Amino acid sequence: MNLAVQSHLSEYGSHPDVVVSAPGRIHLLGEHSWYFKDRTLSLAIDMPVYVLVSLRQDNNLRFYFHQLNERKRSSLPAMRFRKEDRWANAFKGVLSSFLAAGYETQGMNVTIYSDILPSAGFGINSAIKAAAAGALKELIAPKARNEDLVEYIDNANRFFLNSISYLADIYTALFAKKNTCIVTDYNRLSFEIIPFDFPETSLILTDARVPRVTVWNEETLWTAEYACLLGDLKVSRNGVVMYEDSDVEINEVLADVNEDYRRRLICIMKEQALLHDAVLALKSNNFSQFARDVVHSHELLRDLFQISCPEIDWLVKRVIESDMLSGKPLSACSRITGKGFGRSTYTVLQKESLNSYEKRLAEYERIFGFHAVFYEVQTADGLIYRQIG
Repeated sequence: MNLAVQSHLSEYGSHPDVVVSAPGRIHLLGEHSWYFKDRTLSLAIDMPVYVLVSLRQDNNLRFYFHQLNERKRSSLPAMRFRKEDRWANAFKGVLSSFLAAGYETQGMNVTIYSDILPSAGFGINSAIKAAAAGALKELIAPKARNEDLVEYIDNANRFFLNSISYLADIYTALFAKKNTCIVTDYNRLSFEIIPFDFPETSLILTDARVPRVTVWNEETLWTAEYACLLGDLKVSRNGVVMYEDSDVEINEVLADVNEDYRRRLICIMKEQALLHDAVLALKSNNFSQFARDVVHSHELLRDLFQISCPEIDWLVKRVIESDMLSGKPLSACSRITGKGFGRSTYTVLQKESLNSYEKRLAEYERIFGFHAVFYEVQTADGLIYRQIG
Protein backbone atom coordinates (compact mmCIF):
# COMPACT_ATOMS: atom_id res chain seq x y z
CA MET A 1 0.00 0.00 0.00
CA ASN A 2 2.87 2.38 0.72
CA LEU A 3 3.90 2.31 -2.94
CA ALA A 4 0.35 3.23 -3.93
CA VAL A 5 0.32 6.16 -1.51
CA GLN A 6 3.69 7.37 -2.81
CA SER A 7 2.37 7.12 -6.37
CA HIS A 8 -0.59 9.35 -5.51
CA LEU A 9 1.64 11.81 -3.65
CA SER A 10 4.07 12.04 -6.58
CA GLU A 11 1.28 12.57 -9.10
CA TYR A 12 -0.80 15.13 -7.24
CA GLY A 13 1.52 16.62 -4.61
CA SER A 14 -0.73 15.65 -1.69
CA HIS A 15 -1.60 12.57 0.30
CA PRO A 16 -4.86 10.74 -0.48
CA ASP A 17 -7.82 11.36 1.80
CA VAL A 18 -8.83 7.73 1.52
CA VAL A 19 -7.28 4.43 0.37
CA VAL A 20 -9.44 1.39 -0.36
CA SER A 21 -8.52 -1.96 -1.86
CA ALA A 22 -10.56 -4.74 -3.43
CA PRO A 23 -9.34 -8.18 -4.55
CA GLY A 24 -9.17 -9.82 -7.92
CA ARG A 25 -11.18 -12.99 -8.39
CA ILE A 26 -11.55 -16.22 -10.27
CA HIS A 27 -14.70 -18.21 -10.90
CA LEU A 28 -14.26 -21.82 -9.89
CA LEU A 29 -17.48 -23.11 -11.47
CA GLY A 30 -20.62 -21.78 -13.11
CA GLU A 31 -19.47 -18.46 -14.57
CA HIS A 32 -21.42 -19.08 -17.79
CA SER A 33 -24.73 -19.74 -16.02
CA TRP A 34 -25.75 -16.31 -14.73
CA TYR A 35 -28.24 -15.57 -17.53
CA PHE A 36 -30.25 -18.65 -16.60
CA LYS A 37 -30.47 -17.53 -12.95
CA ASP A 38 -28.23 -20.31 -11.72
CA ARG A 39 -25.32 -20.31 -9.28
CA THR A 40 -21.65 -19.34 -9.61
CA LEU A 41 -18.80 -20.38 -7.31
CA SER A 42 -16.14 -17.66 -7.00
CA LEU A 43 -12.94 -17.03 -5.08
CA ALA A 44 -11.27 -13.74 -4.14
CA ILE A 45 -7.50 -13.71 -4.64
CA ASP A 46 -4.74 -11.52 -3.31
CA MET A 47 -4.31 -9.48 -6.46
CA PRO A 48 -5.48 -6.20 -4.90
CA VAL A 49 -6.53 -3.08 -6.72
CA TYR A 50 -5.97 0.13 -4.75
CA VAL A 51 -8.09 3.20 -5.34
CA LEU A 52 -6.77 6.38 -3.73
CA VAL A 53 -8.76 9.61 -3.73
CA SER A 54 -8.14 13.15 -2.54
CA LEU A 55 -10.70 15.93 -2.80
CA ARG A 56 -10.04 19.03 -4.90
CA GLN A 57 -11.23 22.60 -4.45
CA ASP A 58 -12.89 22.70 -7.89
CA ASN A 59 -15.16 20.48 -9.99
CA ASN A 60 -12.40 18.80 -11.99
CA LEU A 61 -11.73 15.07 -12.02
CA ARG A 62 -8.21 13.74 -12.55
CA PHE A 63 -7.41 10.05 -13.00
CA TYR A 64 -4.03 8.31 -12.95
CA PHE A 65 -3.26 4.61 -13.42
CA HIS A 66 0.25 4.10 -12.11
CA GLN A 67 1.21 0.85 -13.86
CA LEU A 68 -0.10 2.04 -17.23
CA ASN A 69 1.36 5.53 -16.72
CA GLU A 70 -1.88 6.86 -18.17
CA ARG A 71 -3.85 9.95 -17.22
CA LYS A 72 -7.46 10.85 -17.94
CA ARG A 73 -9.44 13.94 -17.06
CA SER A 74 -13.02 15.11 -16.85
CA SER A 75 -15.21 17.32 -14.66
CA LEU A 76 -18.35 16.79 -12.65
CA PRO A 77 -20.59 18.79 -15.04
CA ALA A 78 -19.14 17.07 -18.14
CA MET A 79 -18.75 13.56 -16.75
CA ARG A 80 -19.91 10.94 -19.25
CA PHE A 81 -18.82 7.64 -20.73
CA ARG A 82 -16.00 8.03 -23.22
CA LYS A 83 -14.58 4.94 -24.91
CA GLU A 84 -11.08 6.39 -24.92
CA ASP A 85 -11.16 6.77 -21.13
CA ARG A 86 -11.21 2.97 -20.75
CA TRP A 87 -10.32 2.12 -17.10
CA ALA A 88 -11.34 5.60 -15.84
CA ASN A 89 -14.91 4.90 -16.92
CA ALA A 90 -15.19 2.37 -14.10
CA PHE A 91 -14.66 5.06 -11.45
CA LYS A 92 -16.84 7.57 -13.29
CA GLY A 93 -19.65 5.05 -13.54
CA VAL A 94 -19.65 4.37 -9.81
CA LEU A 95 -19.43 8.09 -9.05
CA SER A 96 -22.43 8.71 -11.32
CA SER A 97 -24.43 6.19 -9.24
CA PHE A 98 -23.60 8.01 -6.00
CA LEU A 99 -24.60 11.33 -7.57
CA ALA A 100 -27.86 9.83 -8.86
CA ALA A 101 -28.58 8.65 -5.30
CA GLY A 102 -28.45 12.27 -4.10
CA TYR A 103 -24.91 12.53 -2.74
CA GLU A 104 -22.83 15.62 -3.51
CA THR A 105 -19.14 16.09 -3.98
CA GLN A 106 -16.41 18.40 -5.21
CA GLY A 107 -13.71 17.44 -7.70
CA MET A 108 -11.34 14.57 -7.07
CA ASN A 109 -7.82 13.35 -7.76
CA VAL A 110 -7.93 9.58 -8.27
CA THR A 111 -5.10 7.06 -8.46
CA ILE A 112 -5.55 3.43 -9.45
CA TYR A 113 -2.73 1.11 -8.50
CA SER A 114 -2.76 -2.55 -9.56
CA ASP A 115 0.12 -4.86 -10.42
CA ILE A 116 -2.33 -6.92 -12.52
CA LEU A 117 -3.81 -5.00 -15.43
CA PRO A 118 -7.48 -5.17 -16.46
CA SER A 119 -6.57 -6.91 -19.73
CA ALA A 120 -5.33 -9.95 -17.80
CA GLY A 121 -8.82 -10.75 -16.56
CA PHE A 122 -9.11 -12.03 -12.99
CA GLY A 123 -11.84 -9.51 -12.17
CA ILE A 124 -9.62 -6.44 -12.07
CA ASN A 125 -12.27 -4.16 -13.63
CA SER A 126 -14.78 -5.28 -11.00
CA ALA A 127 -12.20 -4.69 -8.28
CA ILE A 128 -11.71 -1.12 -9.52
CA LYS A 129 -15.45 -0.51 -9.24
CA ALA A 130 -15.69 -2.08 -5.78
CA ALA A 131 -12.74 -0.09 -4.44
CA ALA A 132 -14.12 3.08 -6.04
CA ALA A 133 -17.46 2.47 -4.33
CA GLY A 134 -15.72 1.99 -0.99
CA ALA A 135 -13.68 5.17 -1.43
CA LEU A 136 -16.77 7.21 -2.34
CA LYS A 137 -18.64 5.78 0.64
CA GLU A 138 -15.87 7.00 2.94
CA LEU A 139 -15.66 10.44 1.35
CA ILE A 140 -19.23 11.47 0.54
CA ALA A 141 -21.63 8.79 1.85
CA PRO A 142 -20.45 7.62 5.28
CA LYS A 143 -23.94 6.45 6.26
CA ALA A 144 -24.25 4.16 3.25
CA ARG A 145 -24.05 0.46 4.04
CA ASN A 146 -21.73 -1.93 2.24
CA GLU A 147 -24.89 -3.63 0.94
CA ASP A 148 -25.84 -0.33 -0.77
CA LEU A 149 -22.61 -0.51 -2.73
CA VAL A 150 -23.94 -3.54 -4.60
CA GLU A 151 -26.74 -1.37 -6.01
CA TYR A 152 -24.41 1.49 -6.90
CA ILE A 153 -21.98 -0.78 -8.77
CA ASP A 154 -24.87 -2.57 -10.49
CA ASN A 155 -26.31 0.78 -11.61
CA ALA A 156 -22.90 1.88 -12.86
CA ASN A 157 -22.68 -1.22 -15.03
CA ARG A 158 -26.20 -0.99 -16.39
CA PHE A 159 -26.76 2.73 -16.88
CA PHE A 160 -23.34 4.35 -17.28
CA LEU A 161 -21.17 1.61 -18.77
CA ASN A 162 -24.03 -0.10 -20.62
CA SER A 163 -22.53 -3.46 -19.74
CA ILE A 164 -23.57 -6.73 -18.13
CA SER A 165 -23.66 -6.65 -14.35
CA TYR A 166 -22.20 -9.85 -12.93
CA LEU A 167 -23.37 -10.12 -9.34
CA ALA A 168 -20.80 -12.83 -8.62
CA ASP A 169 -18.03 -10.33 -9.39
CA ILE A 170 -19.61 -7.66 -7.19
CA TYR A 171 -20.31 -9.94 -4.23
CA THR A 172 -16.81 -11.43 -4.35
CA ALA A 173 -15.04 -8.07 -4.53
CA LEU A 174 -17.09 -6.63 -1.66
CA PHE A 175 -17.80 -9.47 0.76
CA ALA A 176 -15.23 -12.25 0.34
CA LYS A 177 -13.31 -13.56 3.33
CA LYS A 178 -9.92 -15.23 3.44
CA ASN A 179 -10.02 -19.05 3.21
CA THR A 180 -13.54 -18.96 1.84
CA CYS A 181 -15.32 -18.73 -1.49
CA ILE A 182 -18.68 -17.29 -2.46
CA VAL A 183 -21.69 -19.00 -4.00
CA THR A 184 -23.80 -16.45 -5.87
CA ASP A 185 -27.44 -17.40 -6.43
CA TYR A 186 -28.74 -15.37 -9.37
CA ASN A 187 -32.29 -16.54 -8.80
CA ARG A 188 -32.44 -15.29 -5.21
CA LEU A 189 -30.02 -12.38 -5.77
CA SER A 190 -28.08 -13.57 -2.74
CA PHE A 191 -24.77 -15.12 -1.80
CA GLU A 192 -23.38 -17.65 0.66
CA ILE A 193 -19.86 -17.76 2.05
CA ILE A 194 -18.45 -21.30 2.33
CA PRO A 195 -15.01 -22.69 3.30
CA PHE A 196 -12.10 -22.97 0.91
CA ASP A 197 -9.34 -24.02 3.25
CA PHE A 198 -6.74 -26.48 1.95
CA PRO A 199 -3.48 -25.30 3.59
CA GLU A 200 -1.45 -28.11 2.02
CA THR A 201 -2.17 -26.84 -1.50
CA SER A 202 -1.04 -23.99 -3.73
CA LEU A 203 -3.43 -22.01 -5.90
CA ILE A 204 -1.94 -21.13 -9.29
CA LEU A 205 -3.28 -18.83 -12.00
CA THR A 206 -1.69 -19.39 -15.39
CA ASP A 207 -1.93 -17.04 -18.33
CA ALA A 208 -1.26 -19.37 -21.25
CA ARG A 209 -0.67 -16.36 -23.52
CA VAL A 210 -2.73 -17.98 -26.25
CA PRO A 211 -4.23 -15.32 -28.54
CA ARG A 212 -7.93 -15.34 -27.72
CA VAL A 213 -9.99 -16.27 -30.78
CA THR A 214 -13.77 -16.28 -30.39
CA VAL A 215 -15.19 -19.16 -32.41
CA TRP A 216 -18.79 -18.50 -31.36
CA ASN A 217 -20.56 -15.69 -29.57
CA GLU A 218 -21.80 -16.71 -26.12
CA GLU A 219 -24.41 -13.95 -26.17
CA THR A 220 -26.33 -15.90 -28.82
CA LEU A 221 -27.15 -18.38 -26.03
CA TRP A 222 -28.73 -15.66 -23.92
CA THR A 223 -32.26 -15.67 -25.27
CA ALA A 224 -35.65 -15.75 -23.60
CA GLU A 225 -36.45 -18.96 -25.49
CA TYR A 226 -33.47 -20.85 -24.09
CA ALA A 227 -34.07 -19.42 -20.61
CA CYS A 228 -37.66 -20.69 -20.71
CA LEU A 229 -36.55 -24.13 -21.88
CA LEU A 230 -34.04 -24.48 -19.05
CA GLY A 231 -36.64 -23.10 -16.65
CA ASP A 232 -38.93 -25.99 -17.64
CA LEU A 233 -36.18 -28.42 -16.66
CA LYS A 234 -35.57 -27.01 -13.16
CA VAL A 235 -36.67 -28.96 -10.10
CA SER A 236 -36.31 -28.37 -6.37
CA ARG A 237 -34.45 -30.99 -4.36
CA ASN A 238 -33.99 -30.53 -0.62
CA GLY A 239 -34.60 -26.82 -1.03
CA VAL A 240 -31.99 -26.44 -3.79
CA VAL A 241 -33.02 -25.64 -7.37
CA MET A 242 -31.39 -28.18 -9.67
CA TYR A 243 -31.91 -29.43 -13.21
CA GLU A 244 -33.79 -32.52 -14.28
CA ASP A 245 -31.36 -35.41 -14.81
CA SER A 246 -33.61 -37.65 -16.88
CA ASP A 247 -32.27 -37.94 -20.44
CA VAL A 248 -35.78 -38.64 -21.67
CA GLU A 249 -37.12 -35.43 -20.16
CA ILE A 250 -34.15 -33.37 -21.34
CA ASN A 251 -34.37 -34.70 -24.89
CA GLU A 252 -38.08 -33.97 -25.01
CA VAL A 253 -37.73 -30.36 -23.85
CA LEU A 254 -34.70 -29.61 -26.05
CA ALA A 255 -35.92 -31.59 -29.06
CA ASP A 256 -36.19 -28.57 -31.38
CA VAL A 257 -32.93 -26.85 -30.36
CA ASN A 258 -30.02 -26.66 -32.81
CA GLU A 259 -27.45 -29.36 -31.95
CA ASP A 260 -24.65 -26.91 -31.10
CA TYR A 261 -26.83 -24.94 -28.73
CA ARG A 262 -28.37 -28.09 -27.30
CA ARG A 263 -24.88 -29.23 -26.24
CA ARG A 264 -24.17 -25.87 -24.64
CA LEU A 265 -27.45 -25.82 -22.73
CA ILE A 266 -26.75 -29.34 -21.49
CA CYS A 267 -23.32 -28.11 -20.37
CA ILE A 268 -24.99 -25.37 -18.31
CA MET A 269 -27.24 -27.97 -16.68
CA LYS A 270 -24.51 -30.51 -15.98
CA GLU A 271 -22.14 -27.94 -14.54
CA GLN A 272 -24.78 -26.81 -12.07
CA ALA A 273 -24.89 -30.38 -10.78
CA LEU A 274 -21.10 -30.33 -10.46
CA LEU A 275 -21.26 -26.98 -8.67
CA HIS A 276 -23.75 -28.38 -6.15
CA ASP A 277 -21.48 -31.37 -5.57
CA ALA A 278 -18.40 -29.13 -5.26
CA VAL A 279 -20.10 -26.96 -2.63
CA LEU A 280 -20.85 -30.07 -0.57
CA ALA A 281 -17.22 -31.16 -0.99
CA LEU A 282 -15.92 -27.80 0.20
CA LYS A 283 -18.23 -27.80 3.20
CA SER A 284 -16.96 -31.26 4.18
CA ASN A 285 -13.31 -30.39 3.36
CA ASN A 286 -13.17 -33.19 0.77
CA PHE A 287 -10.50 -32.04 -1.67
CA SER A 288 -10.48 -35.07 -3.98
CA GLN A 289 -14.23 -34.76 -4.57
CA PHE A 290 -13.89 -31.03 -5.25
CA ALA A 291 -11.00 -31.75 -7.65
CA ARG A 292 -13.09 -34.29 -9.58
CA ASP A 293 -15.85 -31.74 -10.01
CA VAL A 294 -13.41 -29.13 -11.30
CA VAL A 295 -11.85 -31.52 -13.81
CA HIS A 296 -15.25 -32.70 -15.04
CA SER A 297 -16.28 -29.07 -15.42
CA HIS A 298 -13.30 -28.44 -17.69
CA GLU A 299 -14.25 -31.46 -19.77
CA LEU A 300 -17.76 -30.08 -20.18
CA LEU A 301 -16.48 -26.66 -21.22
CA ARG A 302 -14.12 -28.33 -23.67
CA ASP A 303 -16.49 -30.85 -25.23
CA LEU A 304 -19.96 -29.31 -24.89
CA PHE A 305 -19.52 -25.57 -24.41
CA GLN A 306 -16.55 -25.57 -26.78
CA ILE A 307 -14.53 -22.68 -25.39
CA SER A 308 -11.20 -24.38 -24.75
CA CYS A 309 -8.23 -24.93 -27.05
CA PRO A 310 -5.39 -27.50 -27.38
CA GLU A 311 -2.92 -25.39 -25.39
CA ILE A 312 -5.26 -25.00 -22.43
CA ASP A 313 -6.26 -28.66 -22.57
CA TRP A 314 -2.60 -29.68 -22.53
CA LEU A 315 -1.94 -27.64 -19.39
CA VAL A 316 -4.97 -29.08 -17.61
CA LYS A 317 -4.09 -32.67 -18.54
CA ARG A 318 -0.51 -32.36 -17.27
CA VAL A 319 -1.80 -31.41 -13.80
CA ILE A 320 -3.91 -34.52 -13.30
CA GLU A 321 -2.30 -37.18 -15.48
CA SER A 322 -0.19 -38.87 -12.77
CA ASP A 323 -3.22 -39.36 -10.54
CA MET A 324 -5.31 -40.56 -13.46
CA LEU A 325 -2.68 -43.11 -14.51
CA SER A 326 -2.24 -44.44 -10.98
CA GLY A 327 -5.94 -44.56 -10.21
CA LYS A 328 -5.44 -42.58 -7.00
CA PRO A 329 -7.93 -39.98 -5.72
CA LEU A 330 -7.16 -36.65 -7.34
CA SER A 331 -4.61 -34.59 -5.41
CA ALA A 332 -4.75 -31.68 -7.88
CA CYS A 333 -7.13 -30.10 -10.34
CA SER A 334 -7.14 -27.53 -13.11
CA ARG A 335 -9.70 -25.83 -15.32
CA ILE A 336 -10.07 -23.08 -17.89
CA THR A 337 -11.34 -19.86 -16.33
CA GLY A 338 -12.72 -16.61 -17.64
CA LYS A 339 -14.34 -16.10 -21.03
CA GLY A 340 -12.48 -19.02 -22.54
CA PHE A 341 -11.32 -19.44 -26.15
CA GLY A 342 -7.77 -19.60 -24.77
CA ARG A 343 -5.87 -17.59 -22.20
CA SER A 344 -6.12 -18.63 -18.52
CA THR A 345 -6.42 -21.59 -16.17
CA TYR A 346 -6.57 -21.97 -12.43
CA THR A 347 -4.84 -24.91 -10.77
CA VAL A 348 -4.93 -26.26 -7.23
CA LEU A 349 -2.08 -28.64 -6.47
CA GLN A 350 -0.02 -29.95 -3.59
CA LYS A 351 2.71 -27.53 -2.52
CA GLU A 352 5.47 -30.04 -3.24
CA SER A 353 4.27 -30.27 -6.85
CA LEU A 354 4.88 -26.60 -7.66
CA ASN A 355 8.41 -27.13 -9.04
CA SER A 356 7.11 -29.91 -11.27
CA TYR A 357 4.40 -27.58 -12.57
CA GLU A 358 6.99 -24.93 -13.45
CA LYS A 359 8.90 -27.53 -15.47
CA ARG A 360 5.70 -28.39 -17.31
CA LEU A 361 5.33 -24.73 -18.28
CA ALA A 362 8.82 -24.78 -19.78
CA GLU A 363 7.81 -27.86 -21.75
CA TYR A 364 4.62 -26.08 -22.80
CA GLU A 365 6.65 -23.21 -24.26
CA ARG A 366 8.86 -25.61 -26.24
CA ILE A 367 5.81 -27.39 -27.68
CA PHE A 368 3.46 -24.50 -28.39
CA GLY A 369 5.74 -21.48 -28.58
CA PHE A 370 3.84 -19.38 -26.01
CA HIS A 371 5.56 -18.18 -22.85
CA ALA A 372 3.02 -18.87 -20.12
CA VAL A 373 3.05 -16.70 -17.01
CA PHE A 374 1.85 -18.04 -13.69
CA TYR A 375 0.96 -16.44 -10.36
CA GLU A 376 0.85 -18.24 -7.04
CA VAL A 377 -1.99 -16.57 -5.15
CA GLN A 378 -3.84 -16.83 -1.85
CA THR A 379 -7.46 -16.40 -0.93
CA ALA A 380 -8.24 -12.85 0.13
CA ASP A 381 -10.68 -10.62 1.97
CA GLY A 382 -13.06 -8.40 0.05
CA LEU A 383 -13.24 -4.63 0.33
CA ILE A 384 -10.70 -3.19 2.81
CA TYR A 385 -10.59 0.39 4.06
CA ARG A 386 -6.89 1.15 4.55
CA GLN A 387 -5.41 3.36 7.24
CA ILE A 388 -3.03 6.02 5.93
CA GLY A 389 0.23 6.53 7.78
